[in-house]
Amino acid sequence: MKILMVNKFLYPNGGSETYMLKLGEYLTSLGHQVEYFGMEHPDRCVGNSADCYTENMDFHNAGGLKRIKLSLKTIYSKEARQKIGRVIDTFKPDIVHLNNINFQLTPSIIYEIKKHNIPIVQTVHDVQMACPNHKMYIEEQECTCEKCLDGKYINCVKNKCLHNSTMKSAIAALESYYYHRKDTYNLVDCYICPSKFMADVIVKGGVRKEKIQVMHNYCNRKKSLPQKDKSKKYVLYFGRLSVEKGIKTLVQVCRELPDIQFIFAGTGPLAEMCDGVDNIDAVGFKSGQELKSLISNALFSVCPSECNDNCPMSVIESLSMGTPVICSNLGGAPELVKPHITGEVFKAGDITDLKEKILSLYNYEELLDQMSRQCFELSTNTVEKYAEKLTDIYEKLLKCRG
Repeated sequence: MKILMVNKFLYPNGGSETYMLKLGEYLTSLGHQVEYFGMEHPDRCVGNSADCYTENMDFHNAGGLKRIKLSLKTIYSKEARQKIGRVIDTFKPDIVHLNNINFQLTPSIIYEIKKHNIPIVQTVHDVQMACPNHKMYIEEQECTCEKCLDGKYINCVKNKCLHNSTMKSAIAALESYYYHRKDTYNLVDCYICPSKFMADVIVKGGVRKEKIQVMHNYCNRKKSLPQKDKSKKYVLYFGRLSVEKGIKTLVQVCRELPDIQFIFAGTGPLAEMCDGVDNIDAVGFKSGQELKSLISNALFSVCPSECNDNCPMSVIESLSMGTPVICSNLGGAPELVKPHITGEVFKAGDITDLKEKILSLYNYEELLDQMSRQCFELSTNTVEKYAEKLTDIYEKLLKCRG
């Protein structure tokens, strides 16, 4: 089968890219032909036979007329539509699998794909189809938001949801109005939602329910439960150090639990909050084996998000390594954690509740050992099983087309 994977970034920039690249690599190992389309970038690590990519849209270093031009291009990109057409003509894919496309590639490419009568699958990595800010979170007010879910995208402008900018928010709102009025998103044949939460959100955003398949993200699970190094007792947070990730709440809990050692692995705008907190060891950004070691040897990890995360890879990675998780009750995270079995769920932003949940696990070695085994045993959604379900979806769409 020929599969064209599409994403705005074609290098390991975040969760959606990691998902796409690892999935593409595995599908290739099964004998499928996989090519990629997205933006050109010095770090691009995959490509296509037409050697064709869109301009790298660097908003940070653009000024004046170029910034205005790029802003308008985020609504409808003729360049992206023309270039994906060239890739399709050269590669002749059986399936096009979209990932993150809004702003840099734009849904304009959907029209080009449909022109070639090729089935489209899209994995939904964020709430862009229902929220112009793609976060359902207002940073300036530090709160979740559902004001645009009924199609009133003008709220994005009123609240200056994008970087506290009226202009950026207006462009995002215009993009939402444009594609929803044209019912563009329902041209996609199947949506893969990594959580029930995400499925509910895009239905509210106008996607027809029958087009949706819920499939939690896959994990890289070892054959046997990793043995923990119990010489050091610590609780782990790994991820972005920012307000929407609940870092303010977690740091305050750390202050109130001085006898518990915490490790924070990550970077972000709130990194300085860790300074001066004696029981926080801020180790910076970690990846690869270093990160795996931190996760597998932690007593448990904490995912205190105060925004609606889709299907947090931090939770999936922890569970697959036998590390229990305490997560907040927002977004898709609670679908992954079974209270009292693989971790605990607390009320987002509630310092007292999070503190109690941490104390309910810490120092209970026998309970943690039991939870660790259960985490590993229940983490069965491997890339092999995920790819099997996905290729079954591909084949059904191809039969319908034929």
